[in-house]
Amino acid sequence: MASDSCKSLHSLTERLAIAIGQGELDHALRAIHDFVERIITEPLCTSQVYGSRKLDELCQKIGRANLEAIGAPPGDAADPPPESRLVVYIVTRLQKSGGHSRVIEDFIAAQPEARHLILATDLGGKSDIDHLLNGVGKNSKVLLEGAGAGNFQQRLTWLQSRLLKTRPHKVYLFNHHQDSVAVAAVQPAMKIDGSFYHHGDHQLCLGVHLSHLQHIDLHPMGYHTCREVLGIDNTYIPLTADDKGDRPSDWPFMPAGRLTTCTAARSNKVEVPYFVSYLELVPELLKATGGKHIHIGRLTPWALFRIRRGLKRQGIPAERFIYTPWVPSVWKALHEFRVDLYVASFPYGGGLTLIEVMGAGIPLALHRHIFSKVVSGIGLAYRGAFSWRFPEDLLAYCGSVTVSDLVQAGRAGRRQYETFHRPERLQAILNGTAGEQAVPDDASDDFVVEADEFASWMERQLSLGRVLARAAYRGFRRLRSWW
Repeated sequence: MASDSCKSLHSLTERLAIAIGQGELDHALRAIHDFVERIITEPLCTSQVYGSRKLDELCQKIGRANLEAIGAPPGDAADPPPESRLVVYIVTRLQKSGGHSRVIEDFIAAQPEARHLILATDLGGKSDIDHLLNGVGKNSKVLLEGAGAGNFQQRLTWLQSRLLKTRPHKVYLFNHHQDSVAVAAVQPAMKIDGSFYHHGDHQLCLGVHLSHLQHIDLHPMGYHTCREVLGIDNTYIPLTADDKGDRPSDWPFMPAGRLTTCTAARSNKVEVPYFVSYLELVPELLKATGGKHIHIGRLTPWALFRIRRGLKRQGIPAERFIYTPWVPSVWKALHEFRVDLYVASFPYGGGLTLIEVMGAGIPLALHRHIFSKVVSGIGLAYRGAFSWRFPEDLLAYCGSVTVSDLVQAGRAGRRQYETFHRPERLQAILNGTAGEQAVPDDASDDFVVEADEFASWMERQLSLGRVLARAAYRGFRRLRSWW
């Protein structure tokens, strides 16, 4: 088979259609996976390309051919036990720091009467079994199975066989962007009640155009983008988080007149080429506030070096930057560190983290991305939340914000959480007792694109240094998936 490094998607799909017709299903699955991987590691495609109908159709064609080869299992092996309903979650990989892993835990907690089976394709590496066993895995009704070693087609055969044998009452697709196996697996012929959970919502994600599955969006920005831009008949199910308590009333903001700020994000959200660098901004932020900054989430050694080098150049004591690779609860950590202001990650925001921050009663400082309101996260926040586009705006705000401003913002965030993001709301939706769901407003409706800044930034991406940086980033992603 010729190389699939094609000049166009059209030529790629033509070649793969031939491969599928010749029975080269493993090759086709791998080619689709690798193509999407290249797209999602190109920053210029972020929030420009959300899905591909052609690639989804190819995945479905592969899955259909593979299902026909498998055949139906014996009737006695396919009948589910009658005592309780079975809910299946198809994932690429479960990680203790993954937002979608937290959502799956919430879905499980909201349906305590059901049995839950998590099926992982393992294309992104092995799942974190210990984290699962220490969490929802303590429940005897929760099981995790992985495809293990094998080529792409063997993983697809395993996954389809498990679906045929278990005959679940409900299937949720929580695949990573490039997981062609997961998207090929669930076929209309299976007659399964299924939903696609669109958590890979700021980049090209396989599965967006699966018409036989209910399309679920998790925030107002994604809901309106999928409905109005992509023309998808979708459903909105809000993110939720367990209530771990409001900010204590006897805990004053800025007790020494200095801000304690915090950001929670892994390297994949902040170590991304963009016109503003988080790594360069942290020392500037500490210089402006005179306080502390806490970073929660694993960063690469190179990123930590750059931050600490910046601190040294600014003459800022190293202890004012506190690095914590992982915490069991961002919510509780915000209280333990007595955070005054949460500086949302950029260029890519984190939806579930924003919910926890608002629930904890911590004020927000959100970044207005230069061309994407989806990754900005403003639509999830309370009305009037502070947002910035250029670094000087953030630094000026941090230098002038008052205790009264922080108190009001913290209360507004807590009200937003209580109104829209309590676990009881998710439970009512999944159990069918929530009634008709209102179409969510989008608080980022007044978002504007910074076209000239975007053009300037794009031009800089064409330099040799940027090309090498993107190549290194792709290599890092590939290595990290097998950690």
